[in-house]
Amino acid sequence: MTTAPAVAQVSRSPRQAQLRRFLRGCEVVDFASTQAHSVGSLLGRAEASDVVDAHVVLTAAERSSLVLTSDVSDLSRLASAVDGPVRIRRA
Repeated sequence: MTTAPAVAQVSRSPRQAQLRRFLRGCEVVDFASTQAHSVGSLLGRAEASDVVDAHVVLTAAERSSLVLTSDVSDLSRLASAVDGPVRIRRA
Protein backbone atom coordinates (compact mmCIF):
# COMPACT_ATOMS: atom_id res chain seq x y z
CA MET A 1 0.00 0.00 0.00
CA THR A 2 1.05 3.57 -0.64
CA THR A 3 -0.69 6.93 -0.82
CA ALA A 4 -1.62 9.00 -3.86
CA PRO A 5 0.40 12.02 -2.62
CA ALA A 6 3.48 9.77 -2.20
CA VAL A 7 3.06 8.53 -5.77
CA ALA A 8 2.76 12.13 -6.97
CA GLN A 9 5.93 13.04 -5.12
CA VAL A 10 8.03 10.36 -6.87
CA SER A 11 6.38 10.36 -10.31
CA ARG A 12 8.65 12.45 -12.47
CA SER A 13 8.50 10.83 -15.89
CA PRO A 14 6.21 8.53 -17.90
CA ARG A 15 9.36 6.46 -18.49
CA GLN A 16 9.47 5.19 -14.91
CA ALA A 17 8.54 1.67 -15.96
CA GLN A 18 9.74 -0.02 -12.77
CA LEU A 19 7.73 2.34 -10.57
CA ARG A 20 4.61 1.83 -12.67
CA ARG A 21 4.99 -1.97 -12.55
CA PHE A 22 5.48 -1.82 -8.78
CA LEU A 23 2.37 0.32 -8.33
CA ARG A 24 0.20 -2.15 -10.25
CA GLY A 25 0.61 -4.47 -7.27
CA CYS A 26 -0.14 -1.79 -4.67
CA GLU A 27 -3.26 -0.31 -3.23
CA VAL A 28 -2.96 3.46 -3.67
CA VAL A 29 -4.89 5.29 -0.95
CA ASP A 30 -6.41 8.64 -1.93
CA PHE A 31 -6.02 11.83 0.08
CA ALA A 32 -9.63 12.56 0.98
CA SER A 33 -10.70 16.11 1.74
CA THR A 34 -11.97 14.83 5.10
CA GLN A 35 -8.35 14.04 6.05
CA ALA A 36 -7.03 17.56 5.48
CA HIS A 37 -7.66 18.77 9.03
CA SER A 38 -6.18 15.60 10.57
CA VAL A 39 -3.05 15.94 8.45
CA GLY A 40 -2.72 19.62 9.35
CA SER A 41 -3.25 18.89 13.03
CA LEU A 42 -0.56 16.19 12.98
CA LEU A 43 1.86 18.60 11.31
CA GLY A 44 1.19 21.13 14.05
CA ARG A 45 1.69 18.62 16.87
CA ALA A 46 4.92 17.29 15.34
CA GLU A 47 6.16 20.76 14.32
CA ALA A 48 6.63 19.46 10.78
CA SER A 49 5.65 20.69 7.33
CA ASP A 50 5.61 17.77 4.88
CA VAL A 51 1.97 17.04 4.00
CA VAL A 52 2.87 13.86 2.11
CA ASP A 53 4.79 12.40 5.06
CA ALA A 54 1.97 13.26 7.47
CA HIS A 55 -0.61 11.61 5.21
CA VAL A 56 1.55 8.48 4.96
CA VAL A 57 1.90 8.28 8.74
CA LEU A 58 -1.82 8.82 9.38
CA THR A 59 -2.72 6.22 6.77
CA ALA A 60 -0.28 3.74 8.30
CA ALA A 61 -1.70 4.39 11.77
CA GLU A 62 -5.28 3.86 10.59
CA ARG A 63 -4.36 0.60 8.87
CA SER A 64 -1.70 -0.69 11.29
CA SER A 65 0.72 -0.76 8.37
CA LEU A 66 4.51 -0.73 8.31
CA VAL A 67 6.11 2.34 6.72
CA LEU A 68 9.22 1.76 4.60
CA THR A 69 11.15 4.97 4.01
CA SER A 70 14.57 6.44 3.41
CA ASP A 71 13.57 9.32 5.73
CA VAL A 72 13.21 7.55 9.06
CA SER A 73 13.86 10.60 11.24
CA ASP A 74 11.10 12.82 9.80
CA LEU A 75 8.51 10.05 9.72
CA SER A 76 9.44 8.91 13.23
CA ARG A 77 8.85 12.43 14.53
CA LEU A 78 5.40 12.42 12.92
CA ALA A 79 4.67 8.92 14.20
CA SER A 80 5.47 9.97 17.76
CA ALA A 81 2.65 12.55 17.52
CA VAL A 82 0.02 9.99 16.43
CA ASP A 83 -2.24 8.06 18.79
CA GLY A 84 -1.21 4.42 18.60
CA PRO A 85 1.94 2.78 17.30
CA VAL A 86 3.28 3.31 13.80
CA ARG A 87 6.11 1.02 12.71
CA ILE A 88 8.78 2.68 10.58
CA ARG A 89 11.71 0.92 8.91
CA ARG A 90 14.50 2.09 6.62
CA ALA A 91 13.90 1.03 3.03
